[in-house]
Amino acid sequence: MKGHSIIHSAQPQNGMRDQRPEAGQSVLELALLAPMLLLMLVGTIEIGRFAYFAIEATSAARAGAQYGIQSLTDSKDIAGIQLAATNDAPDLPQLNVAAQDLCACSNRPSRYVGCPAQLCGVGHPVVFLQVDTTVQVPPLFRYPGLPSTFTASGTAIMRVAQ
Repeated sequence: MKGHSIIHSAQPQNGMRDQRPEAGQSVLELALLAPMLLLMLVGTIEIGRFAYFAIEATSAARAGAQYGIQSLTDSKDIAGIQLAATNDAPDLPQLNVAAQDLCACSNRPSRYVGCPAQLCGVGHPVVFLQVDTTVQVPPLFRYPGLPSTFTASGTAIMRVAQ
């Protein structure tokens, strides 16, 4: 036969090898890896939830501080500060809010002194409002060796308008 060649192969015509020895290997691999992959997925979801609650707590502290810094009178309105913070974080029903005035001198605003700030020398007294928020967050599932709740917290410090 001129121009024709015949190739003989040990493989079947459809190109598939006999897979009898490896027939259950992929099922076994899936059975061994599925629990680990599921645990990693749940862990990722939990970390995302805790990050969300921490962001919510920080945002609530900022909202409370923004309410309180409008005037010296508002900085003493603890109920209004708490209301502003809880309204900003409706997903956190057990949110704890604490607020306090901090005083400093304008020439050294990062060094807090007792309120009212006196003896500032060349500077003048400046009032800051600090709002702290905390909330206990339960995980979706109970994990051995981990606490039953985690604490998400936020803090905001802003200068009070005078």
